[in-house]
Amino acid sequence: MKTHSHIFGYLLGLAIFVIGIPALMVLVAENDWIHIQRDTLKWSLLALLAIAGLALSIWSIVYMRRVGEGNPFDAFNHEVAPRTKRLLTDGPYAYSRNPMLVGIYVYHIGWLLLLMSIWPVVIFIVEVILLTLQVRSEEKRLEADFGEEYLQYKAITKRY
Repeated sequence: MKTHSHIFGYLLGLAIFVIGIPALMVLVAENDWIHIQRDTLKWSLLALLAIAGLALSIWSIVYMRRVGEGNPFDAFNHEVAPRTKRLLTDGPYAYSRNPMLVGIYVYHIGWLLLLMSIWPVVIFIVEVILLTLQVRSEEKRLEADFGEEYLQYKAITKRY
């Protein structure tokens, strides 16, 4: 059952962040797709940002699973998959307390640059606001779980 919880968390993250939000951005964009399809520079930029952003997110997830022995997906104090057993302060977490989100944001910025439309920007802003609220909720839980160790980490490592 434990493995199924991890898989569910990963599939849910894939469905929402890698497929769902970009698909929503494409649906609401006010673009002439014939011109976008021919814009090699924008597609190249998307590819570059997608590779960089998703690589950072995947590195963070794998690191959390292997070193932290848990899963990142904890939605507003609702455990979707088993939580990490130790505080991660090295690897990708030495640079950001939320490297998975940084990677997703980089990926989504690639879509914004491809689409160049106001409505995807609105979706991105709403996403950042909602995920920042989620992160603040997680920070309270991490403070309760790891106490002074988390407070010291929080003092020296940026949220994003």
